Formats: sequence, C-alpha cells, structure tokens
Amino acid sequence: MQMFLLVVKKLSGNLLILNRHVKTGVYPAFTMIELIFVIVIIGILSAVAIPKLAASRDDAVLVKGKSQVAAIRSGIAMQKNKRLIEGVPLSIPPNLDNVTTYNTSDQRLFNYNDGNGSNILEYPIYSRVNHDGSWVKTAANEYKITLSNSSVSFDYNSTTGSFDCDHNAADNTKKENCKELTK
Repeated sequence: MQMFLLVVKKLSGNLLILNRHVKTGVYPAFTMIELIFVIVIIGILSAVAIPKLAASRDDAVLVKGKSQVAAIRSGIAMQKNKRLIEGVPLSIPPNLDNVTTYNTSDQRLFNYNDGNGSNILEYPIYSRVNHDGSWVKTAANEYKITLSNSSVSFDYNSTTGSFDCDHNAADNTKKENCKELTK
C-alpha cells in the first residue's frame, strides 16, 4: 500500500496544505532554463550596479576630505581669533598639532591633546598611511590626504595662517583633486 502523506500546519486558524505531491512523486520546482535566466538577469544587474556604487564611494571619500579641509581651515581661523582676543602678539598658531613623527599611522593630527583649548580640531583626525580618505603628516607643517587614485599634499603657512594645496601641480589628477577639496 502506498503511503499518502499530507502535511498540514495550522496558521492563523486556517488549515494549509503544504505538500500533497508525495503520492505522485512530482514536486513543483524551477526548470533549468528558469534558473539560468534568473542568474543572467542578476549578472546583468550587478554589472550595471557595481560600477555605480564604486563611483559613489569615491565621491563620498572626496566629500569627507572636503569637509575635513573646511573644518581644519575653520579651526585655524578660530584659534587665530582666540589668540587675538587674548592679546597674543603673534595671533596665528605656529603649528597645527604636536606630532613630530612623520609618515606614520595612529598620530593625532590637528589636535594638541594638552587640555588647554589650543586644538585646531576638537576631535583629532588619526593618521593612516596609504589608506583611502586618510591623512598623514609628512613634515613639520605638511600634511597629505590619500584619495582613491592619488594623494594631495597640503601645506600650513604659519606666517599667513593658510592651509592649502598646490593648485598648479604638474599631475592633473592631483591638481583636480586639490581643486575639488578646496572648493
């Protein structure tokens, strides 16, 4: 005698028949052509979407760098104004931080960490060497931000208080990135 299996599950007061195909041995399933068709569609969608997402990430890194440059410049102006109010003769901050080890990761940039309010940024940017979207101090008053395809160097001039990159760089990518970061 063949067994007829009927699996019944109660759901929200209604009886649902989950599997009635054991008697015949025929189970509902997708055909191979349907599966291949779905895989092809997923492949086409991913081929279109992945480059768009990569471009969005590059744009996000650039916007992050742009906002950091604006925050650093604002912090310099704030420290200059604070020093003017306090009557400090040389009102422009001589340095942006107290980092003396260059081209290394995990340095507190734009922050003295001395507790006396002389910080350019209230919360430091931690340096990371050769990491997309990260800063590193390369010399006494020189900093570099790494973007996806190049890096842009910024110089702090303690005489004028300017924090800027080379807008006339020979490398067009660096020149364009400098222009974008300082708009």
